[in-house]
Amino acid sequence: MTEHLDVVTEHLDVLIIGAGISGIGAGRYLKTELPDTSFAVLEARAASGGTWDLFRYPGIRSDSDLHTFGYEFKPWRDEQAIADAPRILAYLRETATENGLDQHIRYHHKVTGVSWSSEHARWTVEVLRDGEPITLTCGWIFSAGGYYRYDEGFTPHFEGRDRFRGTVVHPQHWPEDLDHTGKRVVVIGSGATAVTIVPAMTGAAQHVTMLQRTPTYIMPVPRHDPIANALRKWLGPRRGYALTRRKNIAQQKAFWSFCRRFPGAARKLIRRVNARQLPAGFPVDEHFHPPYDPWDQRLCAVPDGDLFRAIRDGKASVVTDRIAHFTEDGIRLESGRHLEADLVVTATGLNVQAFGGVPIEVNGVPVRLADTVAYKGMMLSGVPNFAFAIGYTNSSWTLKIGLLCEHFCRILRHMRDNGHTVCRPEVGDPAMPTRPFLDFGAGYIRRAVDQLPRQGDRMPWLTSMNYHSDVKLLRADDVTDPELHFA
Repeated sequence: MTEHLDVVTEHLDVLIIGAGISGIGAGRYLKTELPDTSFAVLEARAASGGTWDLFRYPGIRSDSDLHTFGYEFKPWRDEQAIADAPRILAYLRETATENGLDQHIRYHHKVTGVSWSSEHARWTVEVLRDGEPITLTCGWIFSAGGYYRYDEGFTPHFEGRDRFRGTVVHPQHWPEDLDHTGKRVVVIGSGATAVTIVPAMTGAAQHVTMLQRTPTYIMPVPRHDPIANALRKWLGPRRGYALTRRKNIAQQKAFWSFCRRFPGAARKLIRRVNARQLPAGFPVDEHFHPPYDPWDQRLCAVPDGDLFRAIRDGKASVVTDRIAHFTEDGIRLESGRHLEADLVVTATGLNVQAFGGVPIEVNGVPVRLADTVAYKGMMLSGVPNFAFAIGYTNSSWTLKIGLLCEHFCRILRHMRDNGHTVCRPEVGDPAMPTRPFLDFGAGYIRRAVDQLPRQGDRMPWLTSMNYHSDVKLLRADDVTDPELHFA
């Protein structure tokens, strides 16, 4: 990528890439904390909301409670604590409108490359606007596009798939006109998407089978939080929301810490809960007893135990086996068993893609992400004036996003107050040991770990997954650091 400063259409202080939950949050913090900052939110698609607008599969919902998945500054007022996508999308768009962000969001703006110039102390950003190339410049980039590809989900190769006479669909590309009424459905997968789709399809389908290679830890959670609803009624929406948020953060931390400190006891507890939810004599250990410890991968939540209820009612079943090949009318398993199917849903995961796959250059040299180390989980070593938003994998995503946005604004204010134009993290000890940025066992992370930044073995180069530690690091501690260079 080369710079074309002579054909630049506009210069802004900050460009936010992505108008999902992170980008809308970043825009609101900029608007509130630094109202004189010029910024735009570039969105490649035609609508805001990110994940919550993109995915249209049956039953799509959050797997975190909205009192922590929602923004700290905007109370969640709905009765549902585990909410469906339309409610979340309405909340996000209401946030954008209330904070005057609609005029800052530019749709059909796909960023295709960014290049930093130390000579000019700015980024040149190449954009396709409605398919036509334009060039913008900015002082800072805030990448808020998450970590997976929006245009392509992950589907492994299945032998004989072309022979199958039925329909195969990936949840990320769910057709609006897909009718599963009376059909035999096989959902391949055992993660959050699969456990959402299975009970949601049982109402109309003849039968739904969840076909998994390996079990996942699954826990029932109440869709409605009676304490939250009571607090909102007694104390009002803001105070009630704040107390509920504090309660739920403590609960999340306590359960995660229990699972990590006492994995054996956690296994037994989860198994006991699952057994109580399942029919008598159900083979719990075959289908709901993973070979890894709780929270080595993300634990799946099912609101009001809907997956277990579908199994009890005989509308859904679980099969743990490996696929040998597809047949004309179903799937042959390695055990020899045959699953008949009219519709196969490949809930087989995401394709991880850091920063929307946008190529990054610094002074004409391409940045290889695997050679960088993440500073405070929000910037990259050697890359000036570039921040990104990645949330928690062991808790509600947005808890961390809010703290990152606050810290980002504090950095910008520090630079303004001290006359700085450049901010660049640099690792002080080149021999510092590193490990993957997301030290997480999920398959979609393992497939892409060599394409992601690294993290170090000490602060500020550790990627914290602890909210209370991050409150201190990102909200309370000074923004200055010996390994963060201002110029």
